[in-house]
Amino acid sequence: MDDAIISVRNLHKWYSGVHALKGVSLNFRRGEAVGLVGDNGAGKSTLINILSGVHRADQGEIQVEGRSVSIANPRDAMDLGIETIYQYNSMVPTMSIARNLFIGREPVRFSVFGIGVLDQKKMASESVRAIANVDLHLRSPDALVGELSGGQRQGVAIARAMHFKSKVMILDEPTNHLSVKETRKVIGFVRGLKEQNVTGVFISHNMHHVFECCDRIVAMARGEVVLDKRIEETSIDEVHGVL
Repeated sequence: MDDAIISVRNLHKWYSGVHALKGVSLNFRRGEAVGLVGDNGAGKSTLINILSGVHRADQGEIQVEGRSVSIANPRDAMDLGIETIYQYNSMVPTMSIARNLFIGREPVRFSVFGIGVLDQKKMASESVRAIANVDLHLRSPDALVGELSGGQRQGVAIARAMHFKSKVMILDEPTNHLSVKETRKVIGFVRGLKEQNVTGVFISHNMHHVFECCDRIVAMARGEVVLDKRIEETSIDEVHGVL
């Protein structure tokens, strides 16, 4: 489709004889929030791991902006503008907010034989701006991530993806174990992606959260897509009925 930023065609994946993905074909459109739901073992984590470069498909094609691509590792995914925010390991708790925001992409003042000196001033100033852009107010970019609440950590991870101009943001169970107030904040983050023309893929077991912040819902079961509809064209009961 012309407005699809990611298209997957006939994806298959096997794990030790288990057929985890069975010919999955999907489009993820620009600036759209897609809720991806399904029970454990449905195939949604396998699909996301393939798009994020953790695993490779055994068969099928992935297109990004109409071009066939190979995603061999997470760096390939990030270079294509695909950022994945995992439920538990998005942040390093013993590092500062600024270091987490730039992890793997640290700016250096100069480099000799591949060894450089970090540009701490640039990291601090850009971190403050990136965090403010997602309406997250923290006291200092030098604060340890381990001192933040779960919702604040998710906010920093989203700020990182936005700062580096990600085109697609995959959020894996981002509201798990959060307070009601923090959950509202994360749902607001997901809603705000559209204003930035970022495609969001929101993986959740909470159907009410999906219906609240997504434009479209994709349900998976037994390695296949069993429902793909606009939110206004379906209901929670219908989704539960196909899972």
